[in-house]
Amino acid sequence: MLIAEDFSISAPRDHGLAPIKAVHNPDYVDFLPDAHARFVADVGPDALAIPTAHPGRRRGKEPKDIHGQLGWWMTDTSTPLTAGSWDAAYWSAQTAVEGAEEILSGARAAYSLCRPPGHHAMRDCSNGFCFFNNACIAAHHLTSKYRKVALIDVDVHTGNGSLDILYERGDIFFCSLHPDPKTYPTFYLGHADETGAGEGEGASMNILLEQGAGESDVLAALDKGLAAIRDFGAEALVVSLGFDMAADDPLAAVAVYPEGFAEMARRLAAMNLPTVLVQEGGYLGPSLTDNARAFLTTFREAIR
Repeated sequence: MLIAEDFSISAPRDHGLAPIKAVHNPDYVDFLPDAHARFVADVGPDALAIPTAHPGRRRGKEPKDIHGQLGWWMTDTSTPLTAGSWDAAYWSAQTAVEGAEEILSGARAAYSLCRPPGHHAMRDCSNGFCFFNNACIAAHHLTSKYRKVALIDVDVHTGNGSLDILYERGDIFFCSLHPDPKTYPTFYLGHADETGAGEGEGASMNILLEQGAGESDVLAALDKGLAAIRDFGAEALVVSLGFDMAADDPLAAVAVYPEGFAEMARRLAAMNLPTVLVQEGGYLGPSLTDNARAFLTTFREAIR
């Protein structure tokens, strides 16, 4: 689709581990490169590296055994390690950094097509298909130039990892639109009363949607989030861009159609901020290509 619509496409440069470790626990980052090889050496090549033990409420101390470490650094079973996990996660993060670099070099906008996605990854653990929090990495990278940055998450699921990472930061405003975590994944985090702590008090915002909400409800929630970003005084914007709000998405709980995604793009572009679009969810529903095309082409036209 990107080629057909004449988007310019380039591979990311290698920006190293520093931008990743600026956001994530360095010990967590260092665990990942050889974790799968260590697991295979212990149990053989046919087993899937999924944690079967977790530390619980009292974390204790990190073990040295690979099986214990899997549970220490991985919160759930949806992010198994494979032979290609490290390369995929590393280059996905580099793609986000490259998008931020484009903005730092003067571009009005950049689209980072990250896979795997990132917004569920917390500071020190993988979660929900995500190893590194690409959007937070991009947002932090932008703070080298911009005093205030905003990150808005329009994926249908809570940006729980982003909330975790940014909760005590006052220089990056975080807003997530999602159904109530009391009854919808990712559960646990993303409640309306979670507004930040310490220096980040008031810099986190969770806007809850009713399951089954339509486009008008989603756009009203988006407007509320964008108004808060304006009040914050953001100088640059990162968008955790999920297409899983689509009505036919296998994991969706709301109903947005291509024109709805196009209108979201118009309103985000109207913020008139340097913007990094970081790809998050969007599963293999019939309308995925149409939704991506509607958003990205509309955003491109709106900023010209």
